[in-house]
Amino acid sequence: MRALLLAATPSPSPSIGVDENAVTPGIAGFVAILLVTLVTILLIVDMTRRIRRLRYRGEAEERRAAAQAATDAERPQG
Repeated sequence: MRALLLAATPSPSPSIGVDENAVTPGIAGFVAILLVTLVTILLIVDMTRRIRRLRYRGEAEERRAAAQAATDAERPQG
């Protein structure tokens, strides 16, 4: 039985020889990677600006709340 299965197993066919030095991404691959890199850099810069803006708004809100609390504390009651 085993001999029959081994005999029925096809041997690999010879592959077509492809010159590994001739297979390159070319100009299209370079342009695609360049665009992905540029878009990634622009997204990182934009996100950094947005996070910084949110942090500054939060700090300004805290200062305004502290100033409001200080003026409320100075007012006489009644």
